[in-house]
Formats: sequence, C-alpha cells, structure tokens
Amino acid sequence: MNNKLNTKERLHLARIKSLPCSVCGASAPSEAHHVKQGLQYTCISLCVDCHRNPTLGWHGQKRMWAIMKIDEIDALNNTIRNLLETSHQEATKNEF
Repeated sequence: MNNKLNTKERLHLARIKSLPCSVCGASAPSEAHHVKQGLQYTCISLCVDCHRNPTLGWHGQKRMWAIMKIDEIDALNNTIRNLLETSHQEATKNEF
C-alpha cells in the first residue's frame, strides 16, 4: 500500500474503517480492503473474518463471501451506500 497518503485519503480510510462490514454486517471497527492496491477510494469495509480469515475471508477461501453470494463489486457498492447513509445522517444531525 502507498504510505504517502494525503489528508483526504487518510480521512476517507478512517471513514471506511468506521463502517460495519460490507459482507456480513459485523459492527465497526472494520479494516479497509483495497480492491486495487494504491487506489484509496476503492476500499471496502471488512471485519477481520471477512477480510483475513483463512476459511471465511477474501484472503482465504472466501466462504463467507460465497455464503452471502457477494463479490468485491457488491461489497464496494455496500460500502459506498453505507458511506452515503452515514454522511446523510451526519448532515441531518448537524441541521438541528
């Protein structure tokens, strides 16, 4: 991973890690899975099991992914939806 992140990239990754898992829905904190290394804005929020577990995780046998019938694009879509919902909730909360 590129360690020379700018402020916006660091903020984005922090937001990704504050989301629930985009595969199983486990509560935050999550890890940021990069769909493509070095592209900070194509990260998926994943719990440890869905990310690195040797049986369930993406970097293993991907069994949880198969159980949930989900691939990286589906998980990225879930992450983006969760980001937008979180942003909307924060904006609404700040209005009052």
